[in-house]
Amino acid sequence: MEYGHVMVRYGEIGIKSEQVRRKYERLLVKNIEAMLSENGVGFNGVSRERGRIFVESRDARAAEVVSRVFGVVSASPVAVTGTDIKEVCGMAADMGRDIIGEGQSFAIRARRAGEYPYTSQEIGRICGDAVFEAVKDRNPRVDLKSPDHEIFVEVREDRSYVFSEVVKGVGGMPLGSQGRMVALISGGIDSPVAAWLMMRRGCNIIPVFFNNGEFSDKAYTERAMDAIKKLKEWAPGHNFKVYEVPHGDTLREFIERGNVKYTCVFCKHMMYRTAVEIAKRGGAHGIITGSSLGQVASQTSDNLMIEHYMIDFPIYHPLIGFDKDEIVALARRIGTYDISVRPASCCRAVPAHPSIHGRLEEVKRIEGEFDVDGLVEKELAGAAVTML
Repeated sequence: MEYGHVMVRYGEIGIKSEQVRRKYERLLVKNIEAMLSENGVGFNGVSRERGRIFVESRDARAAEVVSRVFGVVSASPVAVTGTDIKEVCGMAADMGRDIIGEGQSFAIRARRAGEYPYTSQEIGRICGDAVFEAVKDRNPRVDLKSPDHEIFVEVREDRSYVFSEVVKGVGGMPLGSQGRMVALISGGIDSPVAAWLMMRRGCNIIPVFFNNGEFSDKAYTERAMDAIKKLKEWAPGHNFKVYEVPHGDTLREFIERGNVKYTCVFCKHMMYRTAVEIAKRGGAHGIITGSSLGQVASQTSDNLMIEHYMIDFPIYHPLIGFDKDEIVALARRIGTYDISVRPASCCRAVPAHPSIHGRLEEVKRIEGEFDVDGLVEKELAGAAVTML
């Protein structure tokens, strides 16, 4: 059968107020068009009606590509016909001939949206009879619980759609619907996943990488930048303003003062201080980190509290309750895992015995020895900015 359209389904958008719903639908359409264009998938148009979006395309890749758009719950290549029951049954029968093999079972899943002279149950029964008749020489079976094949029939407005494939989407909210946030991206596994999760909830991101200079290496920087580029593939039509911030001098100054066990806490705290200024300049609403509770020394509950000291700005930790295996599975899914595990020297400033249960009073005392504002200004002045 020829499939000239893709039916796109969304989730949370449908429960919004009418005004917000229309706004998000328009944004979703825009993002779908950008994703198709970015991936070289030809299409003649993208239209919307209540509860569904339709892409007119004969490219076999269209449904798979659309499924990568944030806000899309699922997508299906569909054959289109009118609402006359004979036309609908004829198309269902054609699909049955295409997909049902010898001795295989099938089920019809029918639904309608609107007023018609037949119910959803009647559509299913009549189409089921037509399919059975079309393939009766193959000894088919009807199995409504666990069939080998499902044929879906959806009657909507002045057209009907018949399909057998449902490509699962990423869900979430349309990218760009929830403002902008600074995403702290390292060369590791966690931070790109955290950024992706917030993108999935509709946030545009400003990626910020803190380059540890002498305490790291070029390969680690390349991992971070390649992970950012991979995230950009999920955001066609949206620009990334990427900051690479020099952080090595700040670390060296702290280590030279002899407060080595608090290096990780101070490092993260200074990242936040600089990131807040970048967020303010970029009109961002918060900062995203890849912290997972208890995973490393800087991510214990004690140290997370200390690192937030004097940070009067929202900080989001999407992975805070995730296990490492869960994070790795997501990294594989979004395409950043293989980048994040490439050989590289991670931070050489991490002490042999870092503080796990830091004391706020001690950190306040240590911080008083530094010109914190001066360090932040130095990092901001030395930041390299690129556009993706």
